[in-house]
Amino acid sequence: MIITPPGFEPAHQLALDDDAIAYVFVRDALVQFGDSPGALPWKFYREVGLVAVCSHSIGRHEGRAHIAVALAEAPVDTNAPETLETWSSAPPVRQPTPAAALPEGLCAAGLRSWFGVLDDATLAIAMRAVQLVEWDRTQRFCGACGTPTQPVGNERAKRCPCCGLTAYPRIAPAMMVQVTRGRELLLGRGVNFPPGRYSALAGFVEAGESIEDAIHREVYEEVGLRVGKLRYFGSQTWPFPNSLMIAFQAEYAGGELRPDPAELADAQWFAPDALPQLPPRVSIARALIEDTIARIGG
Repeated sequence: MIITPPGFEPAHQLALDDDAIAYVFVRDALVQFGDSPGALPWKFYREVGLVAVCSHSIGRHEGRAHIAVALAEAPVDTNAPETLETWSSAPPVRQPTPAAALPEGLCAAGLRSWFGVLDDATLAIAMRAVQLVEWDRTQRFCGACGTPTQPVGNERAKRCPCCGLTAYPRIAPAMMVQVTRGRELLLGRGVNFPPGRYSALAGFVEAGESIEDAIHREVYEEVGLRVGKLRYFGSQTWPFPNSLMIAFQAEYAGGELRPDPAELADAQWFAPDALPQLPPRVSIARALIEDTIARIGG
């Protein structure tokens, strides 16, 4: 389970200088030197020719500034000169530098591809970084009137100069619950899971719901069961693209198991000594399942 590394201090006003530790992205793909995966100072990337189109401060860790960097982008229509006048109604449509065009020695891949390669501290900070880069990319225009947004100087926000709407980095809360029945664990296999993998049930919180409301609703919708005795376990950021997973344990309280085929390819009760393939240890789901097994004496 990935957690914020000890000693990390968030900050939203740090400079991109050569000594700043940079988390460089092509859209949502993290760029790394192939032979030395890890976070490196910006000077290493700058010296091989990379250009930042924008950067976002993440915070300080071990005395160093950590910065999220989006690579330079180019207008789709290269024959149309970019002038102040062309931006009067809307910025030109842009596309990210393709990963294939990176200098030799560099590679880019989604964060899931770096699980087990990057150390936990680097991965935790990179998970913050990708959410900032994606928030910047997707909030370039006001969601109410379509006007190009402007950064707010004293906080992590963008504001519309026309209607005043302020947009903060979006966080989508999602519940996760490990249900038990005696010494059995309820695990489901999502329709998009890798073959053979099962996990605790999960789902997004809807407008007007508490986390507890969402647990009761999601469990009933996905498998037709009622649950009780909810116990909070923990939470974890999950930047795919911007979720906060809030995990609980609960006990079976009634109903017949009826998996919803739109959500689950399968759902079963499992004994602790006969578990299927589980999620990777980087996820809170694995920590939740292992803690539940320890609680029930598996």
